[in-house]
Amino acid sequence: MNKFILAAGALLVLGPTQAFAHITLETQEAAVGSIYKAVLRVPHGCAGKATTAVRVQIPEGVISVKPMPKPGWTLQTKQGRYDKSYQLYGETLTTGIKEVDWSGGNLPDEFYDEFVFRASLAAELPAGQMLYFPVVQECGDAAERWIEIPAAGQDADALENPAPGIKLLPKK
Repeated sequence: MNKFILAAGALLVLGPTQAFAHITLETQEAAVGSIYKAVLRVPHGCAGKATTAVRVQIPEGVISVKPMPKPGWTLQTKQGRYDKSYQLYGETLTTGIKEVDWSGGNLPDEFYDEFVFRASLAAELPAGQMLYFPVVQECGDAAERWIEIPAAGQDADALENPAPGIKLLPKK
């Protein structure tokens, strides 16, 4: 009985944003100039409906993206030009993946899953700041848009549909 009381108390302390998690990133900080493995955690569907697609927008400065295929899902990427060129392993990169789409799957609302990609975080990214990855979660004809990015000084926990993000740490 005490375990249940403690669990309920923990939900109250964590508040609604943490207790009823949105799409989040498993690792929420990474050093600029490093390789980052992004694990998008999908804890629920859309108002009880099964998740059928997950689309993530790749922010500027996140380069050399390689998504992980998921059995039963179709994986597609959208290429585009970077706002500037980046150096990676002696090569100059001017284009790359700007969006990753997993679709055609079926993740019932009562189950949890993860969608993964790895990428390089450009050394030019500003350490100490947050970097956001807007995500659209589709559930048949319904969708949840986890795309809100807090304004300067705004608490991300105050947002209704926050985009998952990471804190950029100084280069190691």
